[in-house]
Amino acid sequence: MTSFIIKPAVRTENITYAVRDIIVIADQVAKTGKEMLYLNIGDPNQFDWQTPKHLIEATYQAMLKNLNGYSPSSGIKPAVEAIAHEAEKKLIKNVQDIFVTTGASEAIEICLTALVNDGENILTPTPGYPLYTAIQSKLQTMENPYYLDESNGWQPDINDIRKKINSKTRGIILINPNNPTGSNNSPETLKQIVELAREHNLVIFADEIYDKLLMDGKIHTSIASLDSEIPMVTFGGLSKNYLVPGFRIGWGIVSGNKEALKDYIEAINKILRARLCANHPAQWGIAPSLMGDQSHLTEAKEKLTRRRNMTVEMLNAIPGISCVPPEGAFYAFPKIENIKDDSHWATQLLKETGVVVVPGSGFGQVPGTNHVRIVFLPTENILEKAYKAIAEFHKKYMDNL
Repeated sequence: MTSFIIKPAVRTENITYAVRDIIVIADQVAKTGKEMLYLNIGDPNQFDWQTPKHLIEATYQAMLKNLNGYSPSSGIKPAVEAIAHEAEKKLIKNVQDIFVTTGASEAIEICLTALVNDGENILTPTPGYPLYTAIQSKLQTMENPYYLDESNGWQPDINDIRKKINSKTRGIILINPNNPTGSNNSPETLKQIVELAREHNLVIFADEIYDKLLMDGKIHTSIASLDSEIPMVTFGGLSKNYLVPGFRIGWGIVSGNKEALKDYIEAINKILRARLCANHPAQWGIAPSLMGDQSHLTEAKEKLTRRRNMTVEMLNAIPGISCVPPEGAFYAFPKIENIKDDSHWATQLLKETGVVVVPGSGFGQVPGTNHVRIVFLPTENILEKAYKAIAEFHKKYMDNL
């Protein structure tokens, strides 16, 4: 037997991922035979959602044609051209580079890695998707969270952002529509962020992976459409809008002043070349998705609206729970009043009812507040059963405090 213990790298110590971490407990509960109601992961394909057939067909045909080797590091030409066309539709001007990645998550990691040095920081939305804090932990950058304002529909708090900018701040991340709150940033808010970036020479990273999944007739504004000179990277992908998260296809669109971005773009491409390429056959689904039949989006938004409405109505009917109505994506982030620890609440809910939600602390939140993230992708009958179980559990939980 070996006489020593392998010590992991220090950079891994603070890496957490609440969305997946809760599954460890859920798996234990499932083994007891309890009925499980999963409201924790944003994977539409686990429920009654189907990937558009023309996307699948395009990928299948690519494989039959033996397009199964490596692609160019930045992606195949038809895909890059389709993404450029998509950028035009989003009114993004002065595009300097486009690249295809293994999900938007790889694009995000590459772009942060290419920018941030030790001791520097990126402003990160709180609540926000935990991937960003995990990447920054791995890069050993300084944490610099800014808050979203729950009382203002979860819009970014501009005053808080302004206070958090310091001499080591290199950029700001926006998640719009937001995960986990489902908020949709207003043009007025975005314009103020553009001005802060201009004043402090910040790169704007815009995660717009849910930009086509808006409800109530809401319009999505891409922040890169508001200024053609500020350096920005807009992230997108097929996973959410086109219901194919397992294909792991995303991209980045770099826009802004050419001279300012020249060295940064080369740094990004050094990393792109070193990791070879994204999934080659799946890239052939990008152009048919972006430029083909979009009818699935109409059905998707109708279903999401019904399920969002049920979610908000049933959660707000529970004493001590309040939920800001989400406008986009498929998440809600209800507040739970008068409890000490949302992780404990979510764990007990899981053990007693089989309902799986993610503690709000896994996404960050204003200190002293408690939330959970709920995914309303499941069918109405599953959601109704889950929300009734939450109501019964919460009453007992509060009675026992």
